[in-house]
Amino acid sequence: MDNYQLLLSRTSHLARNYLRPYLAEVGLSQGQPRVLRYLLNRGPCSQRVLAEYSEVDPATICRMLDTMEKGGFICRQNDAQDRRAGLVSITEKGKQAHEHWRKHCREMEKVMLAGFSEQEKAQFAQLLLRAYRNLGGKADKEGEL
Repeated sequence: MDNYQLLLSRTSHLARNYLRPYLAEVGLSQGQPRVLRYLLNRGPCSQRVLAEYSEVDPATICRMLDTMEKGGFICRQNDAQDRRAGLVSITEKGKQAHEHWRKHCREMEKVMLAGFSEQEKAQFAQLLLRAYRNLGGKADKEGEL
């Protein structure tokens, strides 16, 4: 098979379509669950860090954070270390939305990986991570994206 790009693109498209109704259900839009995940796992951080992590430009993350703040998913506060910068934190509503989102992601993963052995699932994850890194994606040593 030499249609890797097409197969990956179509699989990604189907996965997004499968999850799209659940985004609306929790009041989030594309890309926002990734921000919540980062804040939940790593704690408060700057807008710049979130832009880098989300692989978007600063203006895009600013608009996204504005919407998320209005929705009550995040809050911003001044950074005591640097008055020019602000820290972004997840709220309780954001934590609940993220947990609801993750529940649906796990359901989609069960459907997508039906019939895979545990070894195949682990190998698939490793191969996808390697492809991601080969294209310049950043992940830590444990594969945390």
